[in-house]
Amino acid sequence: MEDKSLLTLVSQRTFAARRKTIGLRMAPMIDMIFLLLLFFLVAAKWRPAEDSLPFKLPAASAQQIRIGAPQPMVIYISAIQDGCTVQIGNLYCVRIEDKTIEADLTALMQKIADCMNAQKRFASDPVEITCQSDVKWQYVAKIYNMFFGAGLTDITFMMTEHQNNDNANHPHK
Repeated sequence: MEDKSLLTLVSQRTFAARRKTIGLRMAPMIDMIFLLLLFFLVAAKWRPAEDSLPFKLPAASAQQIRIGAPQPMVIYISAIQDGCTVQIGNLYCVRIEDKTIEADLTALMQKIADCMNAQKRFASDPVEITCQSDVKWQYVAKIYNMFFGAGLTDITFMMTEHQNNDNANHPHK
């Protein structure tokens, strides 16, 4: 029986060695993890913190006042029997008549100067002339020439569409 027990003992030891499960060896695995960690730390590109916007502010300078385009000074010209009336905005009204045209144009120029001083305007500011359709061209031309001679260079005419009553009643004429 001793033979059997010896044989059993040898076979148990042999099979016991075979039955041992093969375990993972942790030391080489830890070494690999540290090597990979070191590789990624060295190979990584570190970006700076994005705590500011990438633009430059302009250098400080003296305060500049930016003024938009000024509103035009509106001149209304309407016809009267012996001349015309010139309304300068809501401030002044000058009557220009055939008999006293030179004196009336001088008075108009004085009122224009007063209006420009009151509104703190410059000669380069726009002037807009609005005429009624029945104003004689000679008055419009003289007023325009006087403005241009006084140094007002930005003069425009307001165009309005005027419909004749005869055409409104008979559209097929």
